[in-house]
Amino acid sequence: MHPKQAELEDTMSQMCRQLDDYLEDKYGNLYRIHPNRPVRGRTANPNNDGLFSTGTMFTLGYGSDFGRGYIIDIEIRSLEKIPSEERQKIEKDGIAFITKRLGSFFPDRKLEIVRDKTVWKLIGDFSLGTV
Repeated sequence: MHPKQAELEDTMSQMCRQLDDYLEDKYGNLYRIHPNRPVRGRTANPNNDGLFSTGTMFTLGYGSDFGRGYIIDIEIRSLEKIPSEERQKIEKDGIAFITKRLGSFFPDRKLEIVRDKTVWKLIGDFSLGTV
């Protein structure tokens, strides 16, 4: 993997860890976590414990309104029925959290978060520049 690609993905991972912390702090006690998941803070990676699992996935954007980018994934890990309105509220709050911090995470890139059909997507300048 190109070193600048690794750096980009490391920054996205840090961003998602902060998002996970934010969501756990604000909403982590609203629902019971899935019985197979450890409680928050029990694993080295917050994606593997607590109520929330956050991350990004690259997509080429076939069939997309915005093309390639990184899908922002916010999962609520519970067996409880979560009302659609509540799920959307949490998701929008998480996206607002990231949007406010994009400039500090990626100061040298022009990026934005858009709603692309059913997913939130980070789009913009993902170029690796010159080595």
